[in-house]
Order: sequence, then structure tokens, then C-alpha cells
Amino acid sequence: MSREIVEKRLAEVVVAVTADGAPPAEQEIVVAQRDHAFLFGCIGFDFIPLANGEGTPETEALADLWLDLFNAVTLPFYWGRFEPERGKPDTARLLRTARWFADRGCVVKGHPLAWHTVTADWLLDLPTEEIARVQVDRIKREISEFEGVIDSWDVINEVVIMPIFDKYDNGITRLCRDIGRIPMIRMAFDAAREAGPNATLLLNDFDMSAAYECLIEGVLEAGIKIDALGLQSHMHQGYWGEEQTLATIDRFARYGLPIHFTETTLLSGHQMPPEIVDLNDYQIPEWPTTPEGEARQADEIVRHYRTVVSHPAVQALTYWGMADEGAWLGAPGGLVRLDGSPKPSYQALKDLIKGEWWLPPTTLRTGQDGTARFTGFPGTYEISAAGRTATVAVDTPGECHRDARLA
Repeated sequence: MSREIVEKRLAEVVVAVTADGAPPAEQEIVVAQRDHAFLFGCIGFDFIPLANGEGTPETEALADLWLDLFNAVTLPFYWGRFEPERGKPDTARLLRTARWFADRGCVVKGHPLAWHTVTADWLLDLPTEEIARVQVDRIKREISEFEGVIDSWDVINEVVIMPIFDKYDNGITRLCRDIGRIPMIRMAFDAAREAGPNATLLLNDFDMSAAYECLIEGVLEAGIKIDALGLQSHMHQGYWGEEQTLATIDRFARYGLPIHFTETTLLSGHQMPPEIVDLNDYQIPEWPTTPEGEARQADEIVRHYRTVVSHPAVQALTYWGMADEGAWLGAPGGLVRLDGSPKPSYQALKDLIKGEWWLPPTTLRTGQDGTARFTGFPGTYEISAAGRTATVAVDTPGECHRDARLA
């Protein structure tokens, strides 16, 4: 384990064990990690049919791989697909999917509530003032109806480009152009905060230039409360590298807000030419995974996760696609091949998250005062002795004290 991660992530836990109100002196206990506090996430788009009783053996096998690795999920709320016909949102299916993940111990996030891409076509028939009203209503509706199941949201997505987006006409760009970026963000976050005062609300963008920094500074100066900053890292044109990744995190961490890597992709095939400005412009009939690319992807995914996790400002990292099947742009960015077999990157990532960064069942001996010490990543731990158990939550790195009352 790298020294940087040991220093910045690990917790030194002093656990005080009691059974029937008394400390079990000099007795063996077993400590086993059950979850990470850090959110290791992935999108869960593929599992909407499975969660709604329409799964296949292939999807079930993919879900087993997914659940064996990740503890957080992002679900799709693209307005144009969620509510293609006004007044008929796909609430029931998404709610069942969110509950399916929550029942399996995952933190669920919705993405996004406001975005100019894949937005509802019927907005084009409305005047700008009406677009603003239905956008606010949409935000409040989703947060309210999914409350308690989804309490984390990418509230507004890619605002840097939003008012100058010119690929096609859409209602959200029209609205943002009319009222401006910061008023647009205020409108969205005010609605989200009103509907979900305890929700985690993110501002998310792919633009890692100074333009995003300027936007954030304007938002904070305007008094708009942001809970976390979302940074996208789709590396279709090549791995950023440790130096660039840490420099990027440092630039955005200076605002004192938690950082979430919301969309990460690394390829196992050829990489997109560097002259492509908009990744969506690269359209090819086939984009296969290759043995050389898979070896590179496995190496880069380990390096990227080590780098991101080493920075104390980062709380979450979401990988954008479990499988190559249905991957964004048709790129071989998944951890699983088209035939359903895991790539080397899957095992490499699992060796980190559930191996090197995971405390397996470990036998300890309490002292005379019933205490024991262990070292591990912040997360949930089960303490057991003589058939009795207790669960303790470790939230932060550094030394901490926890009580474990065996029952």
C-alpha cells in the first residue's frame, strides 16, 4: 500500500468491547470489514430491467460482478428518456431500481436533474418562462418522490458549455442563454434544496479548464450552497497520469468542497485521436477491445484509483460503465467484455478495493480493559466473539475510539 494512502486514508481504531455491560478482558474477538466509507461507484443503467423483473441470466451474472465490487450507483434521469411525453415520467421503474440497489447496501445517486443534452423535446414548444417553471417542478418532483432512496443528485450538468451549446436547439440551452449560468444554477439548487434539505447536491462538469473554476467562484460568491463538486474524467484520449490528476484535484479542492469523480472511463482498445474536441464527434462502426489495450487499462485503472484515493478531498469515484455492451460512444471502456467475461481491469480493481484496501476477518485479543486496536480504511466493521456481534462505523481517517456492545 502506498505511503500516501496510508497517511491520508487509514484509520487507527481503538474499539472498546462490552458484553452484558462488562468488558471481556483478554479474550479473542474477530474484526471484519463490511463496507467502505469511500464511495466506489459505477453506473447501474444496465440493471433497470433486472430490478423490474425482466432480467436475463447474462444480466444476473453481470450484476453479481457489479455487486461484488461497488458500493455506490448512479442511475439515469435524463429528462428526454425519463419523461419523453409530458406528464408521464418513468418514476415507477427507476424507483424500483433505486430500491433494488439500496436494499443491497448501495448509496444511490440520480444523474442529472438539469442538462441541455438528452433533454425533453417537448420543452421546445414552451416559452422560456414556462421552461423555467417546469424545470423547477421537475427537480422538486424527482427529489421528493425518490426521497429516502436517492438522497444524492447531480443537480445540474455541464453548465460551462450550456448556454453556448450549438449542436441542436433545446429548451435548457435556450433558458440558460436567456437568464445566464449563475442564475440557472441558483434556480436549480434552490429548487433541489427546498425539496431535499438533507440531500447531497452536486455541481457536475466535464470542463476541467479555468472556465469551470471561474464558474464555481461565481457560484460561491453568489452564496449558492454546493455540497460537492463533480469532476468528469472520461479518458478516451489517453490516461491523464498521476501528475495531471493530482494537479486537477488540487485546483478544485481549494474551494473547500468535497470532490466526487463522477464519470471515469479508461479504454482497453485504441484511444481517440487528440485533435477531437467534442468526444461525441468520434463515431466509428466498431471499437474493439484488444489484449494490449486490456493490459494497459488494468495498469492505468490501478494507477488512477491509487492517485484519486490518495487525495483527502476526494470522497467518491464512479466508473462510467461496467460492460462494453452499450458503453458510451461504443468505446471499450467497460471492465467486462462483450461476451460477459471480466477483463484484467476488473480483477485489478477488485484486488485494490476488496483486497489491499480491505480488512479481512482478523483475530485480535482484547486487553484487560476490553479494548483492542486495528487499522483499516474508514467504513463499517463487524466485531464478533462467542457467537455475538456488534457493528461499528468508522467515518474518518486518523485515530478514533468506538464502542462495540456485543449482542
